[in-house]
Amino acid sequence: MKKIIIFSILLLQISCKSISQNPTINVENKTKRTDKVIKTEAEWKKILTPLQFTVTRKGGTEQAFTGKDWDNHEFGTYHCSCCDLQLFDSETKFESGTGWPSFYQPIMKSAVDEYSDTSYGMKRTEVKCARCDAHLGHVFEDGPKPTGLRYCMNSISLSFVKKP
Repeated sequence: MKKIIIFSILLLQISCKSISQNPTINVENKTKRTDKVIKTEAEWKKILTPLQFTVTRKGGTEQAFTGKDWDNHEFGTYHCSCCDLQLFDSETKFESGTGWPSFYQPIMKSAVDEYSDTSYGMKRTEVKCARCDAHLGHVFEDGPKPTGLRYCMNSISLSFVKKP
């Protein structure tokens, strides 16, 4: 019995050590990153517009059909407006008719984190930037092929970089 306990403790120590040495290990379906951007509320307020702060840091939503990118048809990439992480490519953008930029997949699944959101009496999946935890929007299961997903993002949460 003592051998089993000692062996179990050794395995646990090895597991913990390998997790701490691997900065991108996936624990409980949340991506752990060493390049995480962490700022105080005051620091975010200094670098963001009031609307950017409300949407990205407080989980707000811009009005439909008012954002700069909902009707953008140029080729390029969409980055997080808070930390500049590449999130979406224009090749995955589609017309959803919702008034917000919509994509059927992120550039890399690890670029975004998804959380259950039951606010306002609805069951939705919130999408946040994996690097800085900025609120981007929500993902729904009514998108086009090949994924069937609709990442409905706030324009104010994104910055567009045109492809040359």
